[in-house]
Amino acid sequence: MHTVVERELELDLVLSPERSIAVPARLIYRTADPYAVHITFHIDSEHPVVWSFARELLVEGVFRPSGHGDVRIRPTKTDGRCVILMTLSSPDGEALLEAPSALVSAWLERTLRVVPPGTEPQRLGIDSGLAELLAPTVTEDRSQDGDG
Repeated sequence: MHTVVERELELDLVLSPERSIAVPARLIYRTADPYAVHITFHIDSEHPVVWSFARELLVEGVFRPSGHGDVRIRPTKTDGRCVILMTLSSPDGEALLEAPSALVSAWLERTLRVVPPGTEPQRLGIDSGLAELLAPTVTEDRSQDGDG
């Protein structure tokens, strides 16, 4: 059975140091995809936008700057509040989003309780899949009985 850990929250899309727009978003973690976190924007529209990246990147970004390239995360304080800044880059442009640290941290903590760090491979079922793939077939068993 797979578990989903979700959290709806409002992020601020930072347009300038003086101006931002509230953006409804949903944080999603699925045990079926244990290494990734997903953030969905435009959650009430016909065409939601989903960004996916490593859960470890977000965990690290809560404490110190992390990430290179398309997703960069860093903690900071704004107006006396602890926030997490997420920079998302694509060929179409770049967005700077501000999220409340406490809400993101609490949600991350829930994901870490469901799938502790280091146990992700067990969720993927790689060992059982390999065992099934490499298991001898009925015809292989017969050919090894000396009848060949």
